[in-house]
Amino acid sequence: MSRLIRAVIDTQALRHNLNVIRARAGRSRVIAVVKANAYGHGLVSAALAIQDAGAFAVARLEEGMSLRAAGIDSRIVLLEGVFSRSQLEDAAQDRLDLVVHDAKQIELLEQCGGASRFALWIKIDTGMNRLGFSPRDFVGALKRIRMLESAPREIRLMTHLACADERDGAVTREQLVRFAEATQGLKFETSIVNSAGLFGGTVVGSNWVRPGLALYGASPFADATAADFGLRPVMTLLSTVLTVREIQPGERVGYGGAWTAARPSRIAIIAAGYGDGVPRSFETGTPVLIKKQRAPLVGRVSMDMIAVDVTGVAGVEVGTTATLWGEGLPVEEVARHAHTIPYELLCSISQRVPLEPR
Repeated sequence: MSRLIRAVIDTQALRHNLNVIRARAGRSRVIAVVKANAYGHGLVSAALAIQDAGAFAVARLEEGMSLRAAGIDSRIVLLEGVFSRSQLEDAAQDRLDLVVHDAKQIELLEQCGGASRFALWIKIDTGMNRLGFSPRDFVGALKRIRMLESAPREIRLMTHLACADERDGAVTREQLVRFAEATQGLKFETSIVNSAGLFGGTVVGSNWVRPGLALYGASPFADATAADFGLRPVMTLLSTVLTVREIQPGERVGYGGAWTAARPSRIAIIAAGYGDGVPRSFETGTPVLIKKQRAPLVGRVSMDMIAVDVTGVAGVEVGTTATLWGEGLPVEEVARHAHTIPYELLCSISQRVPLEPR
């Protein structure tokens, strides 16, 4: 009980998931997305566990620099690119691939003269309306990039799928048509596919796939779990029973007395709250796995604790382990009770929760 709450990280499951993704991707190479602290799993430790991935992708410059400082020598793609001369210099020093999605970023490259040659990924906005050049602006952007004094070492093209997790695939097909029209006749390598695009029903071809959520053993689809695709959960969030209370009918539990016992009940108080990344939006009835049985959360999540009705679970006592999500309790299932998505749960683990590799 030295650590009341901990996130156990199964590196074998991470490697297994990478192999599943490779099999699914066929000839396409894999860019493992490790941004946002590897979706809460530990940026450096996750990358070290799958160093044989074709490349890594991060959102921010600091993430890429951290990987280089840890000795990661693989290709690293900076998905948001850079926004200042100093960032450009740091990216050159650490040999980061740059995504270029805005005219200001081309200006930075023009201003740097012949100092550095980058591998550049030009992003085309095919319908996400977030980052990228519109198809009509892409031609001019490509022309400017080709004319850079410091010619790019490589040019690749990419886009991002907005609705790949929707089964009918209509929006995805529209985006693919726009991308094909914008890049017609060009021989550059491409990256289009995210986790949902990789495991969805729409056939999407590209030279590089860039899975994130699937790597960590969670499904991007509301109607499926990772197990449906042969993926294994990498994070299991474990906590500990602090005490067990006997509650009489009519007694209320927690802040605001949001839950009232309808029968004599045994309530386990577990060391997990929104201070750990367990969302306050978890509703009564959210399952917690304890003694290999699902028991419902009752009342409101507080900063450091939750209450769970273990009336029908034998043997629960101080020190008993409880699983909030992970092995035996899919994070996709738990996320629905918070009216959110597994991405948010995994990324929200707080700094006070230690990551324990297994």
